[in-house]
Amino acid sequence: MKQIGLVEDNPDNRLLIQAMLEDIYQIKEFGSGAAALAAFTRSKPDLVLLDISMPDMDGPEVLRRIRADDDLKDLPVIALTAHAMAGDREKYLQMGFDHYLTKPILDEDILIEAIESLLK
Repeated sequence: MKQIGLVEDNPDNRLLIQAMLEDIYQIKEFGSGAAALAAFTRSKPDLVLLDISMPDMDGPEVLRRIRADDDLKDLPVIALTAHAMAGDREKYLQMGFDHYLTKPILDEDILIEAIESLLK
C-alpha cells in the first residue's frame, strides 16, 4: 500500500482527508511542517499532501526544504490550499509543487486522480 504524508495543521481537514483516502493508501498525518520533515528523513513517503498556510512553517518553506534534501527532492508534493485566487495555481506550481488542489476538497475523486497521476 502506498504511503501518503499528510501535512495539515487543521485536525478537521486531516480527519476528512484520512476518511477519503484510508481505504486506498496508508496515511501518515503531521500537524506541522517541522514534524513532517523530521519524519520524512526517517521514512520517505510515496507522496505528500501539503497545506500551504500553517503557523510554524508554511507549505512553501516545507517544500523548499524537501527540494533541498538529496534524499527527498524527487518526492511528489501536492499543494492543498484555500488560496484560490486568479494566478494562485500557477504561483504554487512555479514554486515546485507537482499539483495544486483547493480546499475544501468536496470531491474525493479529484484528490485520488491527482495522487494517482503522480504515483505512476
